[in-house]
Amino acid sequence: MSLFAELYQPVTEDILSRASNVKLLICDVDGVFSDGRIYLGNDGEELKAFHTRDGYGIKALRHAGIEVAIITGRTSAIVEQRMRSLTVSYIFQGQENKQAAFAKLQQQLALPPSQIGYIGDDLSDWQVMQHCGLAVAVKDAHPYLCQRAHYVTSLPGGFGAVRELTDLLLISQQQFEQFDGSSS
Repeated sequence: MSLFAELYQPVTEDILSRASNVKLLICDVDGVFSDGRIYLGNDGEELKAFHTRDGYGIKALRHAGIEVAIITGRTSAIVEQRMRSLTVSYIFQGQENKQAAFAKLQQQLALPPSQIGYIGDDLSDWQVMQHCGLAVAVKDAHPYLCQRAHYVTSLPGGFGAVRELTDLLLISQQQFEQFDGSSS
């Protein structure tokens, strides 16, 4: 039994192979880093909750030399602040057409699809996921996405699903225990 199976759930050799090739992880935000709910105050302020374990996983990926990007349909100062604190360099917000941002990233980083992973939760993510070497849906993603993803996390969005994926990438690339920083 692999370490990943001990921690989360069994995975196929195909999933481990796909994960071992990833050099760029692209993440949606709402429903992936957060539970998908948006809290709005009376004065228009917006609040989101982010899990610290996901933050640790992103920092561990960056430490391992794996690039991280977000592509999200909404625009939020909170997301910008959180991603900057995690050293995410590629932040695409307000993306009605996620495929355009994906194409820009792929060209900029000169990576083949097999070296790109994507994690999402809804239909707008499928337009990019279908072009990635590792397409991941969070446990509580739309059923259409779950049926088509290479891997479905055992944890829901906002509750460690991103960390589960970062652990998969790090374990498959034999870099799991190489980072001991903070989750910010």
